[in-house]
Amino acid sequence: MFTPDDKLTELVLDYCRQRLALDPVPLDFGGSEDGFEVFLHGLLGPTGNDPADVLRLFSEHLAAAVVSCDSPRFLSFIPAAPTKAALLFDMVVSCSSLQATSWLEAAGAVAAENQALRLLADLAGLPEGAGGCFVAGGTAGNLSALLVARDTARLRGHDVARPMLAVSEEAHSSVAQAAHVIGVDLLTVPAVDHRLTGPSLAAVLRERPDAARVVGVVATAGTTNAGIVDDLAGVGEVARAHRLWFHVDAAYGGAGLFSPLVRDSYTGIEGADSLVTDPHKWLFAPFDCAALLYREPRLAKSVHTQDAAYLDVIHDEKEQWNPSDYAIHLTRRARGLPLWFSLAVHGTEAYREAVEAAIVLARATARLVEAAAHLELVREPDLSVVLFRRTGWERADYDAWSGQLLADQTGFVLPTTWEGRPTARLVFLHPETTLEMVEEILESMR
Repeated sequence: MFTPDDKLTELVLDYCRQRLALDPVPLDFGGSEDGFEVFLHGLLGPTGNDPADVLRLFSEHLAAAVVSCDSPRFLSFIPAAPTKAALLFDMVVSCSSLQATSWLEAAGAVAAENQALRLLADLAGLPEGAGGCFVAGGTAGNLSALLVARDTARLRGHDVARPMLAVSEEAHSSVAQAAHVIGVDLLTVPAVDHRLTGPSLAAVLRERPDAARVVGVVATAGTTNAGIVDDLAGVGEVARAHRLWFHVDAAYGGAGLFSPLVRDSYTGIEGADSLVTDPHKWLFAPFDCAALLYREPRLAKSVHTQDAAYLDVIHDEKEQWNPSDYAIHLTRRARGLPLWFSLAVHGTEAYREAVEAAIVLARATARLVEAAAHLELVREPDLSVVLFRRTGWERADYDAWSGQLLADQTGFVLPTTWEGRPTARLVFLHPETTLEMVEEILESMR
């Protein structure tokens, strides 16, 4: 039926070797290929195909139509730059059919994942008992954490029929989606220079007649559009005063905890009741990998543990750590192992250097923009996102420029909107992105 084939193994491993050897990784063209149906027509049917033909189709027509987010010239959205160690160990996870649902089934994998989670918890200053699990991404992490915030509100003295969460207008879109899914309303707190602050939160809680329904607050450590870190200390203080669940969405910006250059910006994160950070963003892990941490994991366990006769065996009196008890998943791959392996291989000092490379490059880019007569710096970068404008350009000009950059393979740079105006945006995560690449992009705007 599925006969093992050594030639197939070598075929795929050869492709992986070639892909891993690319230096630098090319951007390629996302969605530029027309007529996929021509190549895919009839491929899936009662009989199989020659593996070499299928892989060739993938390599020449499908992979080439995907923008490579691990290219040092991928500077849009929030890119990824997995280490070779992490990519290779992701292959080990797949080849070994490793999953990590429960301690009973995968104690070794869970122990390694928990070691990586502990390192992240220590960076954030969370207490010794903090813990959690790896989930698919920030959206799954936010949803899981906010469900715990809702369902444990009574323990903090809140007993309302329709609870609310306080959020900034700059909160990630997944927060609103999570609120919709779990059936809570959002109370939007006006931002101060695009930051959620303690005084602003306190004013809303004091002045809004429906503020008694608020059971939690979401702060952001590294907003997606501009990389801004909220007033975590101030927000956390207000949250404690009102007995609110304090959730920090650090999906993009959490990696900054590695760097003394920006560590002060995160003061107050140690008071979080829950925290999400995505290693597949700025911690050089492959997709999909997000770390979800709780100050008191027992609260999450009381909400997320699934009960069924066939699951009784994994919930015994030994209180073994089951990742399935801490998020909305049950079956899960051991997605934290590539990060764990890469951290063990390279060490945390290498991670600090790689994170700081992006911060330093963002600051240098800001200085280049300020020095260019045709460019305007929108705001000083907090982390590794730079917003700037080209004098006299409208949205159509930015779109045409962006398309030409990709066509020339100079960079993948997409415009955004800031305060109602079209704006250029560069996101630095890849440690091999150079100032020379940036200069080439800025020069193309003349």
